[in-house]
Amino acid sequence: MKLPHSFYLDSDVVSLSKQLLGKYLFTSIDGLFTGGYIVETEAYNGIVDKASHAFGNRRTKRTETMYQEGGIAYVYLCYGIHEMLNVVVSAQGEPRAILIRAIEPTAGIDIMLSRKGMNTLKPNITAGPGSVAKAMGIDRKLNGISLQSDQLWIADRGLAFKDDQIAAVARIGVAYAQEDALLPYRFYVKGNKYVSKPNK
Repeated sequence: MKLPHSFYLDSDVVSLSKQLLGKYLFTSIDGLFTGGYIVETEAYNGIVDKASHAFGNRRTKRTETMYQEGGIAYVYLCYGIHEMLNVVVSAQGEPRAILIRAIEPTAGIDIMLSRKGMNTLKPNITAGPGSVAKAMGIDRKLNGISLQSDQLWIADRGLAFKDDQIAAVARIGVAYAQEDALLPYRFYVKGNKYVSKPNK
């Protein structure tokens, strides 16, 4: 069952980042179905978060998606190479988002292997946000799409993790955010081999 639209309207981006662990991310792109459950996320807390694209109420063509009402995808290009999928949450005008950093693949694995140019299944197929997007066929054409769509959605299949199964650590690659780089806003399922490194 798809997560209801109301799920995404909560302004507590940290709580939602943990709640998304165990939820299933699905895509149906050009008739190709892929999916898996989320095992790693990162929270970005809007205009007060120095690591957020919207810090200081920054509004650009790229960040405008973040200012929409929660329940849509924010897909952007990182370093000119990797597409990255974020889940926009909170009310319109409050630009909070959650980066999907890793999933454990469960459906369409052969399709994911082909997209990644891999012959055998290894954890790096969907470890890291760039790998998630590439394996699942997610690119900037899906920027702004509703997560109630039939191309990209998140579902609850009853899988959940307790607090002692979840690591809360500093985010990756946000050294520019000064003291906010140290916030424990990265969450992952302990011991899951699809979590990106470092994961100890």
